Amino acid sequence: MRPARSVLLTAALLLLGLVLTPASAQATHPPSDSPRPDAVRPDTVRAAPAAVTPVAANGQLKVCGTKLCNSRGKTIQLRGMSTHGLQWYSQCVTSGSLNALATDWKADVLRISMYIQEDGYETDPRRFTDLVHSVIEQATARGMYAIVDWHMLDPGDPHHNLARAKTFFSEIAQRHRAKNNLLYEIANEPSGVSWSRVKSYAEQLIPVIRAKDPDTPILVGTRAWSSLGVSDGANESEVINNPVNASNIMYTFHFYAYSHRDEYLQTLSRAADRIPVFVTEFGTQNYAGEGANDFAMSQRYLDLLAAKKISWVNWNFSDDERTGAVYKPGTCDANGPWTGTASLKPAGTWIRDRVRTPDDF
Repeated sequence: MRPARSVLLTAALLLLGLVLTPASAQATHPPSDSPRPDAVRPDTVRAAPAAVTPVAANGQLKVCGTKLCNSRGKTIQLRGMSTHGLQWYSQCVTSGSLNALATDWKADVLRISMYIQEDGYETDPRRFTDLVHSVIEQATARGMYAIVDWHMLDPGDPHHNLARAKTFFSEIAQRHRAKNNLLYEIANEPSGVSWSRVKSYAEQLIPVIRAKDPDTPILVGTRAWSSLGVSDGANESEVINNPVNASNIMYTFHFYAYSHRDEYLQTLSRAADRIPVFVTEFGTQNYAGEGANDFAMSQRYLDLLAAKKISWVNWNFSDDERTGAVYKPGTCDANGPWTGTASLKPAGTWIRDRVRTPDDF
């Protein structure tokens, strides 16, 4: 949510240590340097064995009332990380880094961020769909939940990519419908359009997904960069009064603590009492993931999320030069080290500590 901008290869193969083939080069905002060329990384780290993984503990998730619940109907909170854009930073998504995320960070969930424009999906749908398949399998092998993030950003009208979304999610849902660890995020950050326009998109896409996969929770982006309308001077009432006509869905909310202050926090608090909300992206910096970290305001948000059992994913699990990327620049090209804090920026150390203190499943 950055209102100021114009803004898995089967599991068997994975267990043999194959990794992703990097794409070209960043997320949210292109890096100042030129895109990285495609290259196969010499990473042969196997998926780390796990005792009780988040998925083993919780099973198939579902929306119950305003909360996210596990297969036993217990309200839970997931905590985890989002990749950067796969077209720029797939070299940060390897066997080694995902082992670290699952076992060192003890993350519950990985958000797989696939941009549609900005050198993403639209340039090579087959390649990017296969890349998402691969990461889903890697997350599954490690017992983590996986959010399939249709990272539409610019243009902000999700209808611009509706046909593409139907094609993509039909294949994803068909191939992975037997899995119990997925969530589908169908519109990252709609902007410049009304809530009714976003709702119309969701109501056309969700039936396409449900025809293939009736059980996986679906996450619907909200207006004004998934701010529940706040960034456009509105609030949660427009969603509460005119909800998407579908079941087993949640609405997304994004915040960047340095930029998004009490009005955003209070809106999130009120909304979570009326509709199911999932924070699929947040940062401790400004809306661009840059500048100083505001850990105090960030902790206020996390305290609220814990109190209301709202699941969250932090932006982002890469070595982008911006403050919000958790690893120091060069970590991904050097293939780590991924564990511990030596390779982490301040925001990385801070968020790792909080990912490592999971909900009571």
